[in-house]
Amino acid sequence: MENIFLTWQDNIKEEYRRMMAETASAITAAFTDDRAYAGPTPQELKEIIHVEDILPEKGEGWEKVLSRLKKQILPNFLRTPSTDYMAHLHSAATIETIASELIISTFNQSMDSWDQAPVATEIEVEVIKKLCAIYGYNAKADGVFTSGGSQSNQTALILARDCFINEKLNYDVKKYGLPADFRKLRMYTSEISHFSMEKSAHVMGMGYESVVKVPVDHRQRMDVNALQSLIESDIKAGNIPYCVVATIGTTDFGSIDPVKEISGICTKYGMWLHADAAYGSGVILSKKYVDRIAGLSECDSITVDFHKMFMMPISCSAVLIKDGRNFDALTIHADYLNREEDEEAGYTNLVDKSLQTTRRFDALKVWVSFQTRGQDGWSDLITKCMDNAAYLYGKLKEDKDYDVVTEPEISSVVFRLSPSFCGKLGSEGKAGEANSPERYDNQAETCDDVNKRVRRALIHEKGVVIGQTVCKGSVYLKFTLLNPLLSYDKLDQLLTLIKSLA
Repeated sequence: MENIFLTWQDNIKEEYRRMMAETASAITAAFTDDRAYAGPTPQELKEIIHVEDILPEKGEGWEKVLSRLKKQILPNFLRTPSTDYMAHLHSAATIETIASELIISTFNQSMDSWDQAPVATEIEVEVIKKLCAIYGYNAKADGVFTSGGSQSNQTALILARDCFINEKLNYDVKKYGLPADFRKLRMYTSEISHFSMEKSAHVMGMGYESVVKVPVDHRQRMDVNALQSLIESDIKAGNIPYCVVATIGTTDFGSIDPVKEISGICTKYGMWLHADAAYGSGVILSKKYVDRIAGLSECDSITVDFHKMFMMPISCSAVLIKDGRNFDALTIHADYLNREEDEEAGYTNLVDKSLQTTRRFDALKVWVSFQTRGQDGWSDLITKCMDNAAYLYGKLKEDKDYDVVTEPEISSVVFRLSPSFCGKLGSEGKAGEANSPERYDNQAETCDDVNKRVRRALIHEKGVVIGQTVCKGSVYLKFTLLNPLLSYDKLDQLLTLIKSLA
């Protein structure tokens, strides 16, 4: 039973150092080139990773397991630091935050009660205070770390609903559950907002029908006139508008809803305004682009994700609430956990604000990275990602072989090989193989098919991982540019590569 945990004993400390060093060596050895992915198909991967028994009768020991990791697993990981990876809102992790993860995992604090995480609790409290200040909130504000944007959004929507019902309908949701007319409650969000709005509505017992999808304009931003009209129609129909969600960086386009105009509408009708800034929250640290998210401080709550533009390991998110008293909706005391007498004596139990009970010390990553890089360092990183998107958009607009949807506001660019380019393939065959009968006989391959095929070829032939989505019924490709190491030359090369693969 020795060598199970890290303890004060010298021989165990040495074992810990050895295993961590061996692991670090194996990880670094797996980075052999800049490819984002080694290329195996799903079926090939199933064969590569297969072992006879994941839970054998007798353990094989660390050395054999490490050898298997080196051979079967590590070479086939997606390498998020690669400049060939740009598929999703899923960034590489800065080195200092990876070091933070080692600390977090080793000490294994649980953020529900002070006596399970003394220093960790105090650090999270301080980090939340700083975040509230960064986003323009005053001392009344509060927040809590969560597992990700979906949980941050759900937390905000629960607090929005309970606050509205308690104050406007004079009914205690926490004590009695939903009121009799709860089916009339309505929240409003862009038609291209994150699916966590519907999922939250379902979990909250209100159903998808309570979520009203608002059309977007040509810039993929919420149409404020349509929002106003939908709210007025619902009021006339006897429904109860209680919340608007402004998306600060839509998943596909990175578009930013007009917060100031939406805030005016929410004030007019007495509604809660939540900002889903899971993607765009990082823009706050860009000295060049910060004005693009002006008005966030007018929102009643804000979702902030650190495992997107802030380039920290998954998971790391927070929800900030303009009036911290609204967290009372989630507070319930238990004698075994968050005793009232302890809190009266100055012990902070963060479970009072959280949907989760057991929770990781993710605030350490923010604390470490903010101090390590400072405002200037973070501004440079985030600005470079946004500059890359602006450059790529310019190149696509100049090239008639591509269609591009909209000018990026953050760092996502949605485009496709154009119908005219794909039509040339239909008449001429593959590049370098004129009149090839394999793919283009009778022009059977549509423009959508070409774009889909190119994305697959990038993954499995070139180790390049990009995104794919649908816009107005057509298939589009997507670059989500969250890697500041990406150069303009590399972007040019990728556009050329896409054409050649087509």
